[in-house]
Amino acid sequence: MGVEAVEAVPDLAELRRRAAADGPPPEEGMVVCENLVRIHRSEGVEVQALQGLDLVVADGELIAVVGASGSGKSTLLGILAGLDVPTAGSARVAGHDLLAMGRRERLDFRRRKVGFVWQQTARNLLPYLTAAENVMLPMGYAGVPRRDRRRLAGELLELLGIGHLAGRRPAELSGGEQQRVAIAVGNANSPALLLADEPTGELDSATSEEIFAALRSVNEELGVTVLIVTHDLMVAQEVRRTVRIRNGRTSTEVLRPERGEPGVEYAVLDRVGRLQLPSDFTEALQLSRRVRLALEEDHIGVWPAEEEVRG
Repeated sequence: MGVEAVEAVPDLAELRRRAAADGPPPEEGMVVCENLVRIHRSEGVEVQALQGLDLVVADGELIAVVGASGSGKSTLLGILAGLDVPTAGSARVAGHDLLAMGRRERLDFRRRKVGFVWQQTARNLLPYLTAAENVMLPMGYAGVPRRDRRRLAGELLELLGIGHLAGRRPAELSGGEQQRVAIAVGNANSPALLLADEPTGELDSATSEEIFAALRSVNEELGVTVLIVTHDLMVAQEVRRTVRIRNGRTSTEVLRPERGEPGVEYAVLDRVGRLQLPSDFTEALQLSRRVRLALEEDHIGVWPAEEEVRG
């Protein structure tokens, strides 16, 4: 009597591999987030900052992410910067899986792959160092040879139009000059991705335009991908693509033929077919909980459920 072979039970990693193989092909880009979830827990209270967010940013793109306070945009920034860890979903930056990295890998990722420009200059610059010294500091962590640091720092400051300020400390610079030095610092490690958190939040409109010109310069001249997080819609008009986050998910995108020109707003359809209907649409038609759908030749119709209409 023969012995019947018993098939090995696949482990969790194998089940995930099979699921990925059976699903849609993965997106490609400098930043790829799929069904990204982040839950903050404090004293028994759970807050879902991200609730299945999808986002793709192409290599070399200059993009703005906008949203009201509490929408999840700051949480997204922290995850992409390697400063926070997602609860679920997937997030990749420059080919690095942000969920799979250990502590050492995460530290190396922050030193070599991403640059930061924060709204508060105190987070960007050390007050006792000159502009050039501030730019040179992250080069050491990134492994740039000491003999090359001062030259590279000078080239970055020149690119941003402030080479003549290399010997000044932050207190001797205007707010706009400080932010341009901060942009140079953010690019000192030759990052693949530059993250800017409200970079014009404390500046007037004229100085804000100078900062955006600086961000465009590093994007175009250095080829770095730039992602700007802001709540200012005027700021968002300075880029060709603006992504809006609402309730922890991407809800709409505005695409412009050129920066500063009127754009077309699109709802965002995720990989499993979900989208967020604008609140003014749902309120006008009193849509809630359930809706009826109809597939037409060139569109999908959405109506209130019959019991809602009779309500």
